[in-house]
Amino acid sequence: MKTSKPRGLRNNNPGNIRKNNIVYQGEVVPSKDEAFKQFTTMAYGYRAMFTVLYTYQKKHGINTIADAIVRYAPAIENHTTAYIDAVSEWSGVPATSHITTTNADVMIPIVAAMSRVENGIPAVMSDVEAGWKLFIQDYRAHIL
Repeated sequence: MKTSKPRGLRNNNPGNIRKNNIVYQGEVVPSKDEAFKQFTTMAYGYRAMFTVLYTYQKKHGINTIADAIVRYAPAIENHTTAYIDAVSEWSGVPATSHITTTNADVMIPIVAAMSRVENGIPAVMSDVEAGWKLFIQDYRAHIL
């Protein structure tokens, strides 16, 4: 019996970022998926997740896992409390602790945990780390 990968992994979009008017580096335009973005590589999909969370902090003052997940995965379509609890547990970061979205030690485990919630399987850490490298290079170059 052959099983296919979860949709987010098939799309190289481990955060299941929905289609919107923002175009991220490495995004496939137009996406062939009806509702979700697609990326050329998994690293670019993770880069987009890091960028979304960075933008939440910079533009909206969102500084905790709990607040980020409420915005990222609203209760209208997600079990937000369970999502927050899982990300906090799997990342080792308390849900209401202040996070800095440019800190690899904090953000890599958080994004890996979010991917696990979104896709139902643990993230491949080398992909998450590759996405972080893309994100932080752009952050340092101020081109986000």
